Amino acid sequence: MNDQDYLREAIRAAKEGMDLGQGGPFGCVIVKNGAIVGRGNNRVTSSNDPTAHAEIVAIRAACTALGVFQLTGCVLYTSCEPCPMCLGAIYWARPDRIVFACTREDAADAGFDDRLIYDELPLPYAERRIPTEHQLRDEALMVFRAWKEKSDKVRY
Repeated sequence: MNDQDYLREAIRAAKEGMDLGQGGPFGCVIVKNGAIVGRGNNRVTSSNDPTAHAEIVAIRAACTALGVFQLTGCVLYTSCEPCPMCLGAIYWARPDRIVFACTREDAADAGFDDRLIYDELPLPYAERRIPTEHQLRDEALMVFRAWKEKSDKVRY
C-alpha cells in the first residue's frame, strides 16, 4: 500500500464514524512497517469528550497496540489537517511523518473552524477569551526541580 491507500483508509474511517453517529467527519490511521497499528474516528459527541478527535483516538490505539508512548517509525494519515490540539499530541507522539487530505480551510467551510485557537495562542494571558491567570509559580517550580534531580525518570 502507498500513501494514498492509507489516506483512503483514514477517509473511510471518517465516513464510517460519521455515518454511525459517533462524531464529526474526521478519520485517522497510523502505520508502522506497512501495517495499520492505530485507527480512529472523531468520537467527540458520542463519548462526550472534547479531546476525542480522530488523531487522538488513533494515537491512543497505536500506543496501546505497540506498548509505547512515542510513535517513532510510524506515519500518521488523517482525513483533515490536524487542529492545534491534535497537532500538539502528534508532536508529543513523534511519528516520522504526517499525511493529510482536507485543509483547515476545508474544515472551516464545513463548520469546524479552529481559527480562534490559532489566534488566541500568541495573545498575552490577559487578552485571551478564556480568562487565564498565572499563580503559584514558585511552589510549582519545586516539582520541576525534583524532576530534574530524579535519577529514575523516563525521559520523553
